[in-house]
Amino acid sequence: MNAERITEKLNILADAAKYDVSCASSGSKRKNQNKGLGNASNGICHTYTEDGRCVSLLKILLTNHCIFDCAYCVSRKSNDIKRAAFTVQEVVDLTINFYRRNYIEGLFLSSGIFYNADYTMERLVRIAKKLRTEHNFNGYIHLKSIPGASDELMQEAGLYADRLSVNLEMPTEEGLKLLAPEKNRHDMIQPMGFLKNEIIKRTEEKSLFKKAPAFAPAGQSTQVIVGATPETDKQVLHTANHFYKNFNLKRVYYSGYVPVISDNRLPALNTSVPMVRENRLYQADWLMRFYGFQVNEIVDEQNPHLDLDIDPKLGWALRNLNAFPIDINKADLQLILRVPGIGVQSAQKIVSARQFGKLDWEQLKKIGIAVNRAKYFITCNSRQFERRDLAGTAIKQYILSQSQSKYIKTATTQLNLF
Repeated sequence: MNAERITEKLNILADAAKYDVSCASSGSKRKNQNKGLGNASNGICHTYTEDGRCVSLLKILLTNHCIFDCAYCVSRKSNDIKRAAFTVQEVVDLTINFYRRNYIEGLFLSSGIFYNADYTMERLVRIAKKLRTEHNFNGYIHLKSIPGASDELMQEAGLYADRLSVNLEMPTEEGLKLLAPEKNRHDMIQPMGFLKNEIIKRTEEKSLFKKAPAFAPAGQSTQVIVGATPETDKQVLHTANHFYKNFNLKRVYYSGYVPVISDNRLPALNTSVPMVRENRLYQADWLMRFYGFQVNEIVDEQNPHLDLDIDPKLGWALRNLNAFPIDINKADLQLILRVPGIGVQSAQKIVSARQFGKLDWEQLKKIGIAVNRAKYFITCNSRQFERRDLAGTAIKQYILSQSQSKYIKTATTQLNLF
């Protein structure tokens, strides 16, 4: 196969892969051994690690041929697009060559489904196996598992991939039936359950036997498309919460619907989901996973959608002003975590620092809290910023106006640099 044809395939199949947002990852600790290639790091695919380092991966489809006709998918079988498919060896060669040129640190590999689930999944597994066993590649590998693939293939995939994921695609089964009637929700959930049990079992083995093989050390994740069907944010977050609790997922990724193809079951082509809705869902997801919030505290029957103007933590605080102010020098960690403008690390620093004396506003600012937000919700060893005479709507307007002023000031400063 000549270089021009490989380049053409790469252009087609890298472009087709851009709609899958679930390629960022963390948690893998695979170490380079026996002078192999690569080292898996804490973050992959043009994302940022905890220490601020930007990392990247080769993100492609094995093929954009597909036996399904999902309304929202650019690769659906009825869509008139240019088709392409890599061979197993071509993907292996591309990964190794890109790594040696220092273009990438890992591979994110997904695929359309040709013939059937097992046929496609078997090729994905062969690619990972060849990289690990023939090329001693220790870089990060994320395989997008094919719904309906056999347990045997899923088990083998976990031995060579750092992370596995099965896309739920639609937040609800009703949405899936509307836009992808050929697909079966059970085919998505079954491998997720198998992976959960296998990861637990292999983790226990690893704790007993150091030389036991690692199995999907970065866990599993999924992705849901938001806005192609009329689910509320409440429904989306309840779905995410269900899979976090029952399938031990590392991450749920939220992908705002992008109108790339016309279909009478879909929103109009000029109707795309605002990026801010995606951001709010990720913020709400963060509150569920790290701040101890329940879904019904973030969204409820009266507020089924997240406020696009303010973040969900501030939204909760404004609806629950009766819970504030809290004394920052006495409140427990879980209460401090609920204060707008205070993050997890800052909350932990506050609890540690107050053992040595009562904290005032200057000390809280040095710890790193956002005083412009927190001042409406806390008291400390100083009364300098306290405002207790405001309703929720007034606090919201003050915070929004401060944010806007800060944005204008920053933009003006940047313009003055030129």
